[in-house]
Amino acid sequence: MPPVLNIQPEEIDTNEKRSKYTISVVGCGQKGILFAIAFADVGFKVVCSDADQSVVKKVAKGKSPFIAPEFESKLKGLMNSSQLSVSGELKKAASKSDIIIITMPAKVDDKKKIDYSEVLNAFKQVGSTLHPGALVIYGGVVGLGFIEGIAKETLENTSGLKAGQDFGLAYMPLNSSDANLKLFANFQLKVAGVGKTSLEAATNILKTITKNVKQISDVKTAEIATFFTVAKQDADTALANELAVFCESANTDYFEVLKLLGLNDKAFWPTTIEETDTNEVYLLLESADNINAKLKLPTLSRQINEDMVKHAVNLTQEALRSCGKNLRRAKVAVLGTGNAPTGTFVKMLELKGAKISLFEPASRREPLDLGVVKNSLSEAVEGTDCIIILNDEEQFRHLNLKKLKPLMRSPSVIVDLAGVFERQQVEPEGFIYRGLGKGTT
Repeated sequence: MPPVLNIQPEEIDTNEKRSKYTISVVGCGQKGILFAIAFADVGFKVVCSDADQSVVKKVAKGKSPFIAPEFESKLKGLMNSSQLSVSGELKKAASKSDIIIITMPAKVDDKKKIDYSEVLNAFKQVGSTLHPGALVIYGGVVGLGFIEGIAKETLENTSGLKAGQDFGLAYMPLNSSDANLKLFANFQLKVAGVGKTSLEAATNILKTITKNVKQISDVKTAEIATFFTVAKQDADTALANELAVFCESANTDYFEVLKLLGLNDKAFWPTTIEETDTNEVYLLLESADNINAKLKLPTLSRQINEDMVKHAVNLTQEALRSCGKNLRRAKVAVLGTGNAPTGTFVKMLELKGAKISLFEPASRREPLDLGVVKNSLSEAVEGTDCIIILNDEEQFRHLNLKKLKPLMRSPSVIVDLAGVFERQQVEPEGFIYRGLGKGTT
């Protein structure tokens, strides 16, 4: 295998030259699949591995629940040309690779504690087959000191090699929300390394998929900078959520206020559903606890944002009561179940006695293990008392309300949690309307 640790840009400046190198992407989730496609598309041989055999089987057919439709055709093409392959054997894939990109995320358990078990298992398996000159990149977000501490130790102990000397180890912090990007070529990838050699090798490899690579002086700075980003996002969301609830109480339209101020940007939109960077916020809070640093604002922001799920349930309950119905006996269609944290909201509705039908356009994500998933919008809405819109999918912005109204039980309710509709669009069609950040009149 060609050594990668001291690789120079001119050694990988064409597809033909890159074809000599194999990249193993650990994890076939959203980040993993996007990296696999990006690197295979520029000429590298890529193997994407995952412990979940059901995911492996789907990817082997050129399908993934984590990517947009336009990427599935590219995925299929790369699979058919053998430029990209998929495996259920992580260790075997890593053993044949020059570059290993680990995308397995840290998880948060029911007690809001960080669970690194899957990440560490991946590092152990990679380390057990690591060869001199290889490069390992972790593409995700971890707690303070994780990369230079337990990750580095695990790789060194299982391989018998020295990070920064015998093999490269780099950290590429990529938030969950960043994984929604469609083209790496238009996105800045940040990277830090254990030693200058690791940093330069990782930079040269990443520059094959985007010219916009920012080097960070040391790993700890990269870890903290990522925490700053997620803390700001969570605080911004908390402020938007607080002001949206204020506008509801003041019987004023929050979105009209944003337009007046020229702030009609999604960064200022409230949300009642947990965002994708939730785990990263808990990584920050746990890291702060570990060094006895008390972060009051990030802790409060997280609590405010979590409480918005309860607010969404209360908003639904109040809307049904306004037309003489009870949530306990209501049938509710929930549209836009793509984010896994949607489960918290749906389960809270079910605990209140509601019967739920779910609909997600094109089933872009893995179906949730809750409620009844319907294949069509009409099927999901038929016989229900209330439609709840969770996200601003294009399909939801163009709902045919005239067609949906006869399918529902009267009086019918629409609860808009995504700012999809204006009241004047909905009420003339015979619906009771309630919206996040909207007044009642």
